[in-house]
Amino acid sequence: MRIITVANQKGGCGKTTTAVNLSASLADNGKKVLLIDLDPQSHATLGLNIKADLSMYNVLSKLTHRKAKLEDITQRVGDNFDIAPSSVVLSTLEQELSGEIGRESRLWETLMDFAKNYDYVIIDCPPNLGLLTINAIRATDEIIVPVEASRFALEGLGQLVDIMSLIRDRLNHIVSYRVLVVNFDSRLRHSFTMLEKIKTTFKSKMFSTIIHVNVKLKEAQNEGTHILNYDKYCRGTKDYYSLSRELLTAERDASGVEAEPVVQAKPIKKERVDLKQRMEEILKDELPKFQLIEVALTLKAPEAQNVYVAGDFNNWRTDDTTMMKLEDGTWKLNVSIPAGRYRYRFVKDGEWIEDPANANHALNPYGQMDSLIEV
Repeated sequence: MRIITVANQKGGCGKTTTAVNLSASLADNGKKVLLIDLDPQSHATLGLNIKADLSMYNVLSKLTHRKAKLEDITQRVGDNFDIAPSSVVLSTLEQELSGEIGRESRLWETLMDFAKNYDYVIIDCPPNLGLLTINAIRATDEIIVPVEASRFALEGLGQLVDIMSLIRDRLNHIVSYRVLVVNFDSRLRHSFTMLEKIKTTFKSKMFSTIIHVNVKLKEAQNEGTHILNYDKYCRGTKDYYSLSRELLTAERDASGVEAEPVVQAKPIKKERVDLKQRMEEILKDELPKFQLIEVALTLKAPEAQNVYVAGDFNNWRTDDTTMMKLEDGTWKLNVSIPAGRYRYRFVKDGEWIEDPANANHALNPYGQMDSLIEV
């Protein structure tokens, strides 16, 4: 199983377009492909017109009430082509895992235990270097970095390379990357100037294939499909099919025979222990630190039978972990959360109410007020 991550912290660089259409092209070459949408914006999921009740959040979260395995959420896109969809709630995962050791390896561990066999797993990342992207880098051996032939093409790429180096040094996990030039406009002299600059900078770390500007790519996305379904004769189809052939060619040995897909072996327990120790070092050093701050929430309601506190910081849950305790007529609960701004409400005997002692509030999508807290 060859796992490839498509990542670039710069938005609007054709990352999702590449992940979707490369997956479709590999599937058209007879390879069984799984596209994992790890972006909370869900552009790959929406761009393929996929609707799902379960998403990658239910796979990676430990707090969800609807825990699922990766094989439980996959949906068919076409022949040889499946997708593991995303949802906006995936954005809460970084906060949810903020205090856990080994949080950067959740996706890797999931793929190690994955029951189904695919030739390729393509991971579409969010446009940042947060926990989800770090999970994707840890789970893969190779990264495709889409860049445009523009003056801002190299923006942020240094930080991405630094993260790869950090994972290599701390986890002894080597990740290679190759640059893919996208949105190339051959009508502009400036495009060729920037292309030469990119070639000079990256030399052997570039794909030979170049993805040209093609309006059909955007039209296909608007129609909820990939480019091979939308127009198999357009320039966009030709470019992404060429990219898939370039990847497949790299798998062939000197005799010209395509190598069999390699299924990664499950790690032994000792390796998992060592991994957690190394991840603890990372948390103490270079990776962003998440300091938890204890906040006391109270509600004076001596007549209430039970009270919960639900908010952004606990995924709006009402269970034993969010139940408040009654002391002298006041319900109390201490929550430990990273610094930030959060919405919350109390649930008193089944009724959702604001915090009457907090003057800061904001309108929610249901026409009611949420209380606001900033720590």
